[in-house]
Amino acid sequence: MDEPLKPSVAKKLIQDILKSFGVTTTVTLSGHALDEMEKDKLIVGDINNVLRGGVVQPGEFEKGSWRYQVRTNKIVVVVCFRSETELRVVTCWRMK
Repeated sequence: MDEPLKPSVAKKLIQDILKSFGVTTTVTLSGHALDEMEKDKLIVGDINNVLRGGVVQPGEFEKGSWRYQVRTNKIVVVVCFRSETELRVVTCWRMK
């Protein structure tokens, strides 16, 4: 996979991974993401909703990987791709 991905390509890849989740793809949450979810009272359903319906921002290279913010009006989820079939939620937060 050649990164950085255009936001439209990242969005399609996120949707493809979510569509096939558990069959041929993997979605994982980092420990930091889990901590932030608890702090902001977010649940996995919130994260899925943002990934399905949010707007993907251009990638930013940070800590050795390309990261993509997926935003709605209320929540931001930051993801990175381990491969074309594996997505990792790095962090998330509720907009204040």
